[in-house]
Amino acid sequence: MMFRGQKVVILGLARQGSALARFFVAAGARVTISDAAPAERLTTELARLHDLPVELALGGHPLELLDRCDLLCLSGGVPAQLPIVQEAIRRKIPLSNDSLLTLQLARQRGLGPIAAITGSSGKTTTTTLVGEMLAAGGRRVHVGGNIGTPLIDRLDSIAPGDCIVLELSSFQLELFDPRWAWGHVQGIGPDVAAILNITPNHLDRHPDMAAYAGAKFNLLRCLPEEAAIVLSAEDAVTRRVASSTWRANDPSLPASWAAVAGELEAVLEEVGALVAGRRTPPLLFHRYSRVANGAWGEGDRLFYQGQEICLRKEIKLRGEHNVGNLLAAAAISGALGAPVEAMRHVARTFCGVPHRLEVVAEVNGVTWVNDSIATSPERAVAGLRSFDTSDGALILLAGGKDKKLPWDEFADEALARVDMLIGFGEAGEMIVRTVQERAVFRQRRAPSTAVVHRLEEAVELAARVAEPGAVVLLSPGGTSYDAYRDFEARGEHFRQLVKEIAAVGETTQR
Repeated sequence: MMFRGQKVVILGLARQGSALARFFVAAGARVTISDAAPAERLTTELARLHDLPVELALGGHPLELLDRCDLLCLSGGVPAQLPIVQEAIRRKIPLSNDSLLTLQLARQRGLGPIAAITGSSGKTTTTTLVGEMLAAGGRRVHVGGNIGTPLIDRLDSIAPGDCIVLELSSFQLELFDPRWAWGHVQGIGPDVAAILNITPNHLDRHPDMAAYAGAKFNLLRCLPEEAAIVLSAEDAVTRRVASSTWRANDPSLPASWAAVAGELEAVLEEVGALVAGRRTPPLLFHRYSRVANGAWGEGDRLFYQGQEICLRKEIKLRGEHNVGNLLAAAAISGALGAPVEAMRHVARTFCGVPHRLEVVAEVNGVTWVNDSIATSPERAVAGLRSFDTSDGALILLAGGKDKKLPWDEFADEALARVDMLIGFGEAGEMIVRTVQERAVFRQRRAPSTAVVHRLEEAVELAARVAEPGAVVLLSPGGTSYDAYRDFEARGEHFRQLVKEIAAVGETTQR
């Protein structure tokens, strides 16, 4: 096998790192796993690897790991800016990750068709919808990448003709770069590549918007010639790439784009030319206007290539942003052969992915909603827009760790919809202050506010003040890394806290 006897170093012991370890051990490689956390904080992860003959280097990433190293692999949460990664690049040690290897090996084995989906928001819901639509159309489907369980150690269970659907983050796509990636990258991409949107995100990790967008666009740079591209006709950046009509002063662009238009120009020109030079134009999706090729909304109806999918009111998912996700999924799954009947069935029955506007419980007339996935202000705005005054008083729990993103649009939405704002975590005070300052600037009434340290304090306060008919929405706007392993752990904690409130309520009623 191609990795037998080679020294492979894996950085990060999360899901992707564990899957990589299992794959490389099975391939006969000499595997070393390094994690910045000490062993006492990794008991669960280490238990998963107890039967694997791997070496461990915990509590840091010493550069000595690179001695006689043949390949350095990164889990999704490990930044390429780490000194050990930069030293590997300097030594010309190739880099990879689970998703890049999955695509390369799937191509070598003739597996697929393959769809890959990225974007600043909506990736997981859209990826899940694509899998559901293909399965409803009678296909055997494997969903992985940045969602669920990585596929790298499960390739032997995938048969030719099975559909592979991958969610890819900018962190994963950053390594799809021929300057340092292991193996052949050009032409190994999916049969359908979708970029849902590109808005300011992860600027605590990427140096600037050009680097962030460039990482996303690596998905298009590695495509085979016959692959289909799916792009949003609404998003400012993807619309520019699809039409080659970028203008820095485009009135439809958010005000925040004015500051980054210049640094993005070279990236957008290059990728726009790449898309324009392909034999077939991209498939587009738009919630409100007809597109020449793709999926769209028109009045109260949704369409794919002129065939009606369903009525807007029949969609089970809450929120206008999910209409866009559904249309994107229709365009992607349709390109892989899913029939409109399958799209219709999923639109009418699919209730959502955990931690995404998930109704956890209704306690004493108060509805508790878990939107822990909202790890950016933009995602929190989408969550807020799913509610209006007819839904009752809205109590918003916002906080976590800031990613150095603009909060003005979030503040405007909070002024329009939120009755009480409870800030928690590292960014809680900043978020509350931003909303209050925005209220003065806009000459609007600010919501009632409070700042606490921890999520449990925010939930406890919300439970005390919420009256029947109210909605308590966890839509933080910040990442979870100030207090939790990931957004899922934060969402699970929120669920548990609400269950405890419900249990107290049941005891009181007795």
